[in-house]
Amino acid sequence: MTACAVLSAALAGCGGPEDTRTGTTAASAAAPSPVRESGRKSGQEPGEESARASAVPSRAPKAARSSGPPVLAPGPGGLTPVFERRGDGSPPGAGGGSGKVVALTFDADMTADQGPRAAAGEHFDNPGLIASLRRLAVPSTVFMTGRWAQEYPSQASAIGGDPLFEIANHSYSHYAFSSPCYGLPAVAAKDMRRDVERAFTAIRKTGARNVVPYFRFPGGCYDDASLKALAPTGVTAVQWDVVSGDAFATDADAVAEQVLAGVKPGSLVVMHCTRSAAPVTDAAVRRIVPELRERGYRFVKVSELMRG
Repeated sequence: MTACAVLSAALAGCGGPEDTRTGTTAASAAAPSPVRESGRKSGQEPGEESARASAVPSRAPKAARSSGPPVLAPGPGGLTPVFERRGDGSPPGAGGGSGKVVALTFDADMTADQGPRAAAGEHFDNPGLIASLRRLAVPSTVFMTGRWAQEYPSQASAIGGDPLFEIANHSYSHYAFSSPCYGLPAVAAKDMRRDVERAFTAIRKTGARNVVPYFRFPGGCYDDASLKALAPTGVTAVQWDVVSGDAFATDADAVAEQVLAGVKPGSLVVMHCTRSAAPVTDAAVRRIVPELRERGYRFVKVSELMRG
């Protein structure tokens, strides 16, 4: 029961609309609602080989990486930069056209201690969702934990080999990078860089090719100490401005309505790619996509949204 309570609190925490630099969405997450958000209890597996720093994409100025995924310039004092959305009405980067663009992102969450649950039949993947995104031709960014990639290597490889998608880093095992963060265990500051490197290594080991130098903090929680710790990895941290509320939701229409009400030109939406914790995401997406297209929106990956 204790583990379930921590899990529920964590899932409620990832994706609150308020500032999550220090976990300040906890109050809103605690309010009763049929639509909840993401996060998970995490643990580490002992005895795994340390990730190599070379597994992490290196940072370079935008001009020097025009043919690859863009990254933001470091923040004040060299801190890891943070991207949340693109400004209203700004022109897209590649491809031209209307400024009405939106990025759908999906967190593929799994923790180090959930292996036995997966072995017992619990589904932390969502192949139906990926199939729907392909069928609807929706470019998307999947923020993947290293543990998810290890559990579903063929799916990670297929997602990372499909030009419709790009894979970004969501930590190795969903530990918090600042505390408090909805009951998540915390990564020590000295281990934060290694955690990100370990996740990139696990993802790349599956053969995934379209891996971008972006990172999403578990629970969306971060502070200056974590931004400083991750600076050597060269990642750009990616947050969001639209909370889908798909975690633990049982009403796909409620999730769709929440997204449709929140999207603005340049928005970045957080959703999930885990059947066990977000079972109605696929159905919600199948409503969201055509309705936003009717409004004149074009779907882009985070890399294209950032490039604009």
